[in-house]
Amino acid sequence: MRIHCLQHTANPGHTYLPEWAASQGHQWVSSIVPQTGLPAPSEVDCLAVLGGPMSAWDEVSHPWLREEKQFLRRFVASDKPLLGVCLGAQLLADVLGARTYPGPHKEIGWFQAEASPEGRGTWLGELLPASFETFFWHGDSFEIPAGAVRIARSEAFPNQGFIYRRVLALQFHLEVKPEWVRFLAKRDAHELTGQGFVQDARTVLGRPEALYRENNRLLDRLLQRWVSSAATYSRLARFWFSSR
Repeated sequence: MRIHCLQHTANPGHTYLPEWAASQGHQWVSSIVPQTGLPAPSEVDCLAVLGGPMSAWDEVSHPWLREEKQFLRRFVASDKPLLGVCLGAQLLADVLGARTYPGPHKEIGWFQAEASPEGRGTWLGELLPASFETFFWHGDSFEIPAGAVRIARSEAFPNQGFIYRRVLALQFHLEVKPEWVRFLAKRDAHELTGQGFVQDARTVLGRPEALYRENNRLLDRLLQRWVSSAATYSRLARFWFSSR
């Protein structure tokens, strides 16, 4: 399986995603938008779109976002598996016609997410636990696109992910690794205020490695369904979407 990953910033603190791809025998290729351009959809079996410091609507400061959004629209239409994480999820909401917006507060650190009951009716099934602790680092958010199904929420934000056909959008970071969190905490130390839905550095860095592994195992299950089983569930998904 050829998986292409679109990044929006160079990040020396790696995440679990390339490790997962290698463990499954998939080809994993990364490019940084806009420096290295966009692949041809025909050359990619699955697409992953990751985070970045910009906002999904900020096309004035980042005019290359227009081209990326056009590319994402074409890829959604191809009905191939498409994963969006953080900014990637916001971009997918945008290209599917939903509003993206600056949230009333930031959400940074380890918090509980809750799976939505309606998500059980998608090809995701019951893979997401009813409640699970995961990692967040964002201030922007999105509304759920028409025809999509919300799959998770948190206390800070009502929309933390959605399913649209073979699109999986996640605002939270199951791909989290300790070295990546250390990199973020050092680079953006000024953001870790310890107020509201923003934890301080000690709390962000102090979670046990077992929690990272638990998040990665959950991502294992989600991605396996994403790349190999979504087609099996497509008939159920089409019924679900047409009946909404």
